[in-house]
Amino acid sequence: MPSAATLLAIRRETFTKTPLFWTLDPADRDQLAALATPHQFGPGATLFYEGDPCAGLWVLGSGAVKITKTSPSGREIMLARESAPSSIAEVPLFDDGGYPANATAIEETLAFLLHKDDFRRFCEQHPRVPLKVLAVVGKRLRTLVQLIETVTFGSVRQRLARVLLEAAKTDVAGAPTEIPLTHEELASRLGTVREVVSRNLARFQAEGMVKVVKRQIVIADIDALRAEADTEF
Repeated sequence: MPSAATLLAIRRETFTKTPLFWTLDPADRDQLAALATPHQFGPGATLFYEGDPCAGLWVLGSGAVKITKTSPSGREIMLARESAPSSIAEVPLFDDGGYPANATAIEETLAFLLHKDDFRRFCEQHPRVPLKVLAVVGKRLRTLVQLIETVTFGSVRQRLARVLLEAAKTDVAGAPTEIPLTHEELASRLGTVREVVSRNLARFQAEGMVKVVKRQIVIADIDALRAEADTEF
């Protein structure tokens, strides 16, 4: 855990930069931040499991987490990858249900927990915050609809092409595009296995669409990759 002075600086910066709290006045934001308790998670550690009672809202101060669902047979699909600064687990704050998915740290992660009752009281005093929560949840819902389409329709090649295009930081052909997902995470996002992802990436490379060097992917022919992604089902 960081020192008290460092933790205070991270806390203030986190709540300033997290989209959910952008509309708050600095004094109100500091008041809310003071209610949050810090927790440190190593890679692979779980913030919460699907079905756990909702303790509150998690705000990521550093690091990244993956949000996943696991089938009874143990198969995992990744719903989202969230990096700091951001918030997760907004929905169960208001519907009194448990957490709808698992949250696992991908790397060293510092997260602040805003307990449910504290956050609800704050929302009663600051009605703009629930409206912002609705906007964030709406955006997440659109992402989930796109994920359902990605997992359900098209071949693995098409689905992989779409995910690569979505994850790319640039649309400039030939520019280095570092995809913030490992082969295993790509597989989880697509509902398949790592070997299938690696095999299809190798085929994309052989066909001149991408170049793969360790974790960095260069989109060599973005038009061809888009054509692959847009092929009729």
